[in-house]
Amino acid sequence: MTVMSNDKPPSIYATTFASIVGEENTVYQGNNLQLSQAIAGGNLPSCVVYPQNQEQLAAVIATAYSNNWRVLPCGCGSKLRWGGLAKDVDVVVSTERLNQLIEHAVGDLTVTVEAGMKFSHLQKILADARQFLALDPSTPASATIGGIVATSDTNSLRQRYGSVRDQLLGITFVRADGQIAKAGGRVVKNVAGYDLMKLFTGSYGTLGIITQVTFRVYPIQETSGTVVLTGAAEAISQAATTLRGSALTPTQADLISTQLVSSLELGQGLGLIARFQSISESVQEQSNRLLEVGEKLGLTGVVVSGADESHLWERLSEQIHSPVTESAITCKIGVLPNAAVEILHQVKIGLIHIGSGLGVLQVEDKNQVLPVRSLCQSHQGFLTVLQAPVPVKQQIDVWGYTGNALPLMRRIKEQFDSKNILSPGRFVGGI
Repeated sequence: MTVMSNDKPPSIYATTFASIVGEENTVYQGNNLQLSQAIAGGNLPSCVVYPQNQEQLAAVIATAYSNNWRVLPCGCGSKLRWGGLAKDVDVVVSTERLNQLIEHAVGDLTVTVEAGMKFSHLQKILADARQFLALDPSTPASATIGGIVATSDTNSLRQRYGSVRDQLLGITFVRADGQIAKAGGRVVKNVAGYDLMKLFTGSYGTLGIITQVTFRVYPIQETSGTVVLTGAAEAISQAATTLRGSALTPTQADLISTQLVSSLELGQGLGLIARFQSISESVQEQSNRLLEVGEKLGLTGVVVSGADESHLWERLSEQIHSPVTESAITCKIGVLPNAAVEILHQVKIGLIHIGSGLGVLQVEDKNQVLPVRSLCQSHQGFLTVLQAPVPVKQQIDVWGYTGNALPLMRRIKEQFDSKNILSPGRFVGGI
């Protein structure tokens, strides 16, 4: 996370934590845009603490716990603007400098890394062994492994490989009282602590601070090709239904809004974009079969491969996750898959995974949030605001949760963080 030092005198927080991690790792934050968009009330914490190892992090959190100081954990800060606004934060603690590779068991297809390692760096390490981590976070260049787990941040690859928690084999974390704990293990068949790992995935740092993560990894496939179908909404919907019910096995498969199709210069109308990765014969055969489906429905179809294919998926990710205007609001949604086309008709920028019905939308302003949320809920779904201007988050319920599990969530929070010092206010119900 980028911070600017200034000439303010050291606060009690900075002085205390400097004795643990060193003055050079206790940075006075200046006018930090990421923090100003993550914290309610405009009173920013006076410093950002950068522990150099797990033991220092544990000591920092134990000190905060004993003093009842509220902590906002982060990695590089790329997703600080997600979720609810944190409240009354005293200090920011970054895991950015806990970034070492612990173990890469190439033959076992597992890897263990510290939470501050950047996703892009881990992929380079794995690529040397012709392997990869089957996640595609929203900001792959800056996202850290701990931040990806804490926000459950993966996108189109869930079509083939599932969610973040499906890749997770084990975690080590620092509890709110500063004690170090573990869940799971370092082998694929180890299921110990499974429920605890589920709890931490997507908990936004409210239950503990992740320090190490073990993932399963996969071999890099020989060949990749992407089929793009564009055209009338009803035909695209039928193509998606056919693909879902077929024996085809795309690694990524999404429906994309009309404006996205246009801005990516893919054609006109709604779009269906599906990526196949396997041996070359399989990719060619599956691509041809999906093209035939599109042709029968009167859709325009094309196959993209090589550098053009990689560029296409990069541009798609950038456009869906980068607000087009300062007032634009980025939302995560979930609906029944057969309702995806109806939802995409309501927004200019939107992408929904055909298998899960999860996706990302951009709405133009706060007046669109509640109508689109209501539409999602009518299809047994949800809409959560990820990123929005601070005044918007102060006026609407970011999470929009209507289920009956909130009392249980509060009891879990009480058990893990009885003093409410970790990420106060960021999670559902102001947890």
